[in-house]
Amino acid sequence: MIGWVVAAAEAAGAAKIVVVDAPGEPLRPVLDDDIASVVQEQALGTADALRAATAHIDPDACIVVLNGDVPLVRPETVAALAEAQQETGAAATILTASFDDPTGYGRIVRAEDGTVERVVETKKPEDATPEELEIREINVGVYAFAGAALLPALARVGNDNAQGEYYLPDVLPLLRRQGHLVTAFELDDVSETLGVNDRVQLAEVRAIAQRRINDELMRGGTTIIDPDNTVIDVDVKLAPDTLIEPGCALHGSTSVGEGSVIGPHTTLVDVSVGAGANVIHSYVVGAEIGDRVDVGPFAYLRPGAVLRERSKAGAFVEIKNTEVGAGSKVPHLSYIGDATIGEGANIGASTITANYDGYNKHRTTIGSNVHTAVHTSLVAPVELGDDVTIGAGSVITKNVPDGALGIARERQRNIENYADRVRERQAAEAADPKDAPEPESAGGETGEQQ
Repeated sequence: MIGWVVAAAEAAGAAKIVVVDAPGEPLRPVLDDDIASVVQEQALGTADALRAATAHIDPDACIVVLNGDVPLVRPETVAALAEAQQETGAAATILTASFDDPTGYGRIVRAEDGTVERVVETKKPEDATPEELEIREINVGVYAFAGAALLPALARVGNDNAQGEYYLPDVLPLLRRQGHLVTAFELDDVSETLGVNDRVQLAEVRAIAQRRINDELMRGGTTIIDPDNTVIDVDVKLAPDTLIEPGCALHGSTSVGEGSVIGPHTTLVDVSVGAGANVIHSYVVGAEIGDRVDVGPFAYLRPGAVLRERSKAGAFVEIKNTEVGAGSKVPHLSYIGDATIGEGANIGASTITANYDGYNKHRTTIGSNVHTAVHTSLVAPVELGDDVTIGAGSVITKNVPDGALGIARERQRNIENYADRVRERQAAEAADPKDAPEPESAGGETGEQQ
C-alpha cells in the first residue's frame, strides 16, 4: 500500500517525499533510498504524525499530506489538489468526497461562502451532533497546505476530544481564526478515497487497482479475455497485440513481447517473454523466453532458464539454470538443470541431467543437432558433442565426441518359461511355504557404457 501512495506522489511531481513510520521503522526496507522517513514514537493522531516530519517542511513550499492506507489516490488528483491550493492562495485545501453512507468518516462543515469551516470527527458518538452526522461530504484525509501557515498552526493543535488524539483537521479552524483561507477540492471518483483497515477492505481495494491496471493495458493494445480473472502487477509491461487468456497471473518485472499468447492458467514471475511466443498452462519464474518460443502445457521454468528463439519446453518439462539454443526442443517429461544445449537439438522424453552429486552441482553440455532418445540420464559433468545420438535407456557418464552414438545400458537376458516357474512357486507356497523354491532373479547381466 505504501508503495502505491509513494508512486502517486512521485508521479505527481513531488520534490521531496517523507514517510512517517512507526518505531523500528518497519516500512524502511520497502522504501527507496531517496525517500526520507521519520518516526512517530506514539500513535497519538494524524497531527502528531505530521509533527514528526516538521523538520522536513519547507515554509515556502506546498505541502501535500497523503494517507498510507488510502492507496488508490491518483497522481492526477494529487497534482490537481496542489495546483488548486496554489492558485487560490489558500492556507489549506482539503480533498473531499460525497458518500451516500458516510458512516465513520469526518464530516466537512462549510461556511456560508462555501469555504471549509472545520472537519467534525465521528469516531465516538459524542464527537458530532445529529445535524453534523447528516452531512454527506466527508474528509478524505488528503490535504495541501502552504508550509508557512501550516507550521505554527500545527504546533497549536490540542487533543481535547474523545480519543485524546491530535487530529490534523483541527489545523483548519486554527488557520481560519488567523484569517487564512481554507478551501475544498471535491473528488468525482470516490474509489480514490477508500481506506484499508482490514483484509476485506484490502481485497476490495486490490480489485479496483487491478481493474485500473487491466483497463490501461487493454487501451494500450493488449487483449485480456477475462479481466476479472486475470492478475497483472502494475510494473508488468505488455506489448501491443499480446493476448492474455483467462486465469493468468503476471508478477514483478515481467515483460511480454508483441503478438505473444500467455495462458490460459499461466503464472509468470519476473519473466522476459519475446515476440510471437506461446506460454500455456505453465509456471515460470526468473526465466527468459525468446521470440517464437513454445512453452507448455504444464512446464516449470525456474530461475536461469533461457530459451532462445524458436526453441520449445513442452509438456511436464522442468528447466533451471540452463540455456536452450535456438530451435532446440525439450518436448516432454524431462528435467534439464545446470546445462547448456546448442542449436537444433531434440531432447527425448524422460531425459534427465543428473546435476547434483550430493555435494556440488555440475554442468552438462549438449552440442548442436544432438538427439537423445527416451529414458536418457546424463550424469554431470559430461559433454555431448555436436551431431551426437544417444540410444534409448542410456545412462551417460562419459563424454561423447562429435557425430558419435552413445549407448550405455544393461545387456538383455530372457529367462524362458519364467511365468510358469512363478506360478509353480506360488502353488508350492500355498501348499507348504517351507517347500517353496527360491525365486529366480528377474535382473539382467551388468553391461558397460559403449
